[in-house]
Amino acid sequence: MTKEERIEKAKSLHKQGCNCCQSVVMAFADKLPIDADSAMNVAAPFGRGLAGTREVCGCVSGMAMVCGLTGHTADTRTLIEQFRADNGDIVCARLLQMGKKPCNELVGYAAGLIEI
Repeated sequence: MTKEERIEKAKSLHKQGCNCCQSVVMAFADKLPIDADSAMNVAAPFGRGLAGTREVCGCVSGMAMVCGLTGHTADTRTLIEQFRADNGDIVCARLLQMGKKPCNELVGYAAGLIEI
């Protein structure tokens, strides 16, 4: 799957009702060492800024999960810092307040950062 296809898959999943974290994780389901149902379940509590608390953005949590599950943990910090630099924060509530990008765009952006 190309980078553009993963971006579109993540955005489509988000539009279909997956939370931000699930959308990013499931865009890489074919690369994960766990089945799709397990991946969805693991990512579920990380949406809406960690169980709806509006803390760390689910997109950021999703990137970290994909890195961890695929053995690319060294890339995690770099991806997080790139997300922060390009979007102004990694905290859900502040990202929503800034209103620079809607969540669906952030989901696509996060999926596009991951290169595995």
